[in-house]
Amino acid sequence: MPEAVLPVLNALGRWPGAQWLQGSGTAYLIVNALHILGIGLLVGAILPLDLRLAGFFRRVPLAPLVEFLARAAAVGVVLALTTGVWLFTVKPGDYWVNTAFRIKVLLLAMALLNVVWQHRGGALAAVAASGRVPTGTRLRALASCVLWISVLLAGRWIGFL
Repeated sequence: MPEAVLPVLNALGRWPGAQWLQGSGTAYLIVNALHILGIGLLVGAILPLDLRLAGFFRRVPLAPLVEFLARAAAVGVVLALTTGVWLFTVKPGDYWVNTAFRIKVLLLAMALLNVVWQHRGGALAAVAASGRVPTGTRLRALASCVLWISVLLAGRWIGFL
């Protein structure tokens, strides 16, 4: 582990929020459950939206789906990221060296960049308004499905390494 990272990891582990989770099984349980809730909300919202954008479920109107599911996924992302960072602080050194954790972070960054790309300049809102889904939007939607499922699998993998 690079020596420059060690003081940061140690400081994170001493943060009062981390110490609270380290000392309270109930607190850890609640934050972990909120993390899972955020993941469920994110994946449960993004997959139906992405599948519709990719060309599945064409009979379902696109405009109400985009507005509702994109916002629901955003709430899930915020909840999952906030609680995920908090959970990381419980054992930052252990997570830092965990290959599955590093893969998850990389996949998460790619998934979030894909979200930014998909929503750039109101592009997704324009797609929803027109009802026409360009090929690039379809491909980014498929990539989103693969990326978010991969993030989920990598997250589950963390506990096995």
